[in-house]
Amino acid sequence: LRFLGEKYIKCLQVHMDGDNYFILLGFTDQHELQVLCFVLFFAIYIFTMAGNLGMIVLIRMDHRLHTPMYFFLSHLSFLDVCYSTTIVPKTLMNSLANSKSISFSGCTIQLFFFAACATTECYLLAAMAYDRYVAVCNPLLYAVVMSHKLCIGLVAGAYAAGVISSATHTISIFRLPFCRSRRINHFFCDGPPLLTLACSDTHFNEMLLFAVVGFNIIVTTVIILASYLSVLTTILKMRTTEGRRKAFSTCASHLASVALYYGSSLFMYSRPSSSYSLDQDKVVSVLYSVTIPMLNPLIYSMRNKEVKDALRKVRGRFLS
Repeated sequence: LRFLGEKYIKCLQVHMDGDNYFILLGFTDQHELQVLCFVLFFAIYIFTMAGNLGMIVLIRMDHRLHTPMYFFLSHLSFLDVCYSTTIVPKTLMNSLANSKSISFSGCTIQLFFFAACATTECYLLAAMAYDRYVAVCNPLLYAVVMSHKLCIGLVAGAYAAGVISSATHTISIFRLPFCRSRRINHFFCDGPPLLTLACSDTHFNEMLLFAVVGFNIIVTTVIILASYLSVLTTILKMRTTEGRRKAFSTCASHLASVALYYGSSLFMYSRPSSSYSLDQDKVVSVLYSVTIPMLNPLIYSMRNKEVKDALRKVRGRFLS
């Protein structure tokens, strides 16, 4: 009884002690590799900020980009900025610092905003798929169907789904007592590595994580697949090769983003807990939390004639 009492008190202290902290182990303890990680992450972060903030400014400046597609894209860029800023700055600090600590409240905030951005991006990609469906399958009604009011509603719904899902996920995890260790085998506060530190049964939390993430992925995947099946059917019915090429080019960038984002997310969260490898998951996490936010502006700018024209126009203004 005395042992159980001491264990219970220790668990309570983890939740109630305002000075409590976790240790983010990151990728390595070797100083040379830590410096290399710092340089790599810093370069990625700079490119991510420049690309996504540049995309937002470009869409604001060019009136030809004031369409539903680019309205969604500007919010995708905003989410990528939030995504990276939630994770990378703390990772950079820990790469060079002797102490790799993060406060209990800081870890809670990081997990909440990370999960909110991740879920919101899922629903935003689904909204963008619906936008491409309307553009290809009902081009004459596009302006009517994709009204400004509907676009705002879809974006607001995506953010609401992100906040609700993230709050559920975060509260369920941080209600657990963390007694085993303060050492998180990851470079940021994520759900699976935090669950391994809990000193109580985490089966409910694992099922809740699986259910919430599974629901979000299933709903958004169904919307995306249904939209693109209709798009594919419409493209195959087109008589001219030029019409097919033009229709496909309007969807290629979005399909590339969906494939990258959903592929890594499904690998991370849609598996039983027995198959988790935290060291392996850290590498996959770099893809969807750090690399993809950097790649999205490149994907949309390299494959999109309107964005290229807008860039040339802005460049011409500065050079003239």
